[in-house]
Amino acid sequence: MQRIVSCTLNGKPVRLSVEDQRPLLWILRSDLGLTGTKFGCGEALCGVCTVLVDNEPVRSCAARIGDMDGKKVMTVEGLARDGRLHPLQEAFVRHNAYQCGYCTSGMLLSAYALLLKTPLPSRDQILQEMDDNLCRCGSHTRIVQAIQSAALVMAGGAR
Repeated sequence: MQRIVSCTLNGKPVRLSVEDQRPLLWILRSDLGLTGTKFGCGEALCGVCTVLVDNEPVRSCAARIGDMDGKKVMTVEGLARDGRLHPLQEAFVRHNAYQCGYCTSGMLLSAYALLLKTPLPSRDQILQEMDDNLCRCGSHTRIVQAIQSAALVMAGGAR
């Protein structure tokens, strides 16, 4: 059913006339041109398409746009501010926490949600929270190091 959906997307109000059952992933990529969110498995299993909805990680391939009405949605494009990378993005670059980069946007948003809830997570907490985000290149060790590094920077510690 076609309807108006209003939400906040990356800090800006958005009002869309859309088929309310369409997956959020395709609205972001095809309709809005936000291609940082990738298509992975299409089954909500790999985490590649992760975005934040009201600061919680959500698989956008399985989330319907009609359910986003009145919510805050953040994509990887919303992490950087005023042309500056977010500390998580900087840490991923510094630690080479990506190889092909395909999983990176989902990893970043899942890590960001973790750090919102747990500013200085233990290694075990990071592993547990990131367990459902798959990286086929095997960059998991560097991803964990990047999250630990970013957590320190975000908490006001050293780089």
